[in-house]
Amino acid sequence: MSYQLLQKAIQSDDISAKKEMTNRCMESLDEVWSCDGFVPIIFANPSYASKCQIVSPKDLKTRKDFDTNEGLASLVHAIAHIEYSAIDLALDAVYRYPNMPLEYKRDWLEVASDEIRHFEMLDSLLVELGFEYGDFPVHCGLFDASINTANSILDRMAIVPRYFEASGLDVSPQIIKKLSNKHKIPSVAKLIDMLHIILDEEIDHVQKGDKWFRYLCQKAGVPKGKEEDKYFEILERYDLTDKHRPHINVKARKEAGFSCVEIIRLGARECG
Repeated sequence: MSYQLLQKAIQSDDISAKKEMTNRCMESLDEVWSCDGFVPIIFANPSYASKCQIVSPKDLKTRKDFDTNEGLASLVHAIAHIEYSAIDLALDAVYRYPNMPLEYKRDWLEVASDEIRHFEMLDSLLVELGFEYGDFPVHCGLFDASINTANSILDRMAIVPRYFEASGLDVSPQIIKKLSNKHKIPSVAKLIDMLHIILDEEIDHVQKGDKWFRYLCQKAGVPKGKEEDKYFEILERYDLTDKHRPHINVKARKEAGFSCVEIIRLGARECG
């Protein structure tokens, strides 16, 4: 039952339904989840396709004006979309790889629960600003990453938590910094508080990805100490090594499990 329930949760565009089904899956973890005859499907579209206009990343407007409700809402919407996408990715990490240990399933259901809470916080602020999820165009980069890594759990752990989610550790402090001079505006102050919560909890999510990436490297016969080389080999295969990162959050990445060798290779000038 649980894998079918996960599939329904991933495909649902109702956040309340996703939350209820995620909780049911978490509650049933102590039961035996039968894999007999179970074959995960490849999803044709992301669950938010019914709510959002999906466009190419290059067609998204740059968010610069946060003095108006619409300008701030466009930023809140963009962050909310990342969190919504992360819900489905966390659920898919359990759904798509049924032979992983119970601890793995618990980890990613916990991540899904966190991402649901993050989305709900941001969605409530969006409503306060006079908008709702789906009012602004979005891109489907994270969904595409899930499809591209569907056949390799090692690639999934490298690309989703250790690349995309880890990039959020670098970006969030910069958004907070840009917003700080407007912190006396109540809605901006709320967003800053939310971003601090999200940043702290995303460190744990990336750390979970790091743990399972290293576990899978060991299972795949990657020599001890060569996990970093494997990571960059995977990034190169997905053409993800050329991104310019002007601000690397060294502290957060180290807490999440990145080595200084990796952090320097990613573009940091130093790793104290």
